[in-house]
Amino acid sequence: MYELDRPISCSIGRAMDVLGERWTFLILRESFYGVRRFSDMQRNLGIARNILSTRLQTLVANGILERVLYREDPPRYEYKLTAAGRDLYPAIVTVMRWGDRHLSEEPPVVLRHNSCGHEADPLLVCAHCHEELDPHEVTPERNVDVATA
Repeated sequence: MYELDRPISCSIGRAMDVLGERWTFLILRESFYGVRRFSDMQRNLGIARNILSTRLQTLVANGILERVLYREDPPRYEYKLTAAGRDLYPAIVTVMRWGDRHLSEEPPVVLRHNSCGHEADPLLVCAHCHEELDPHEVTPERNVDVATA
């Protein structure tokens, strides 16, 4: 067992402050599927307008989505993933696969890699040796270089 002198507000806690609401990952899923407009998201998700509006405002305020004007009269906006939003793709796919394995009663959605045509599945590997990571073979440490920068 390891012990870190960690504050109550860690990276996971801060991320959950932004991402932890019930509809947020579903809104992000729609964004990754190419859905950009409020009305399309609302229709696809069956979410109340006020809840969708609040979640979108939170995602925009935190730099995950960008609100872009696509029509001026009357003003209409669409929501596009930012670089920070696109960085969430592995997390979205991992949560989806976890749900497929542990909660789903239906066949899973297949993610096909366009370049090679094969099914894609998330795999967390070491950036150095490319071995698959097991949580029992990883030790969390403070990054002193980042903390002092």
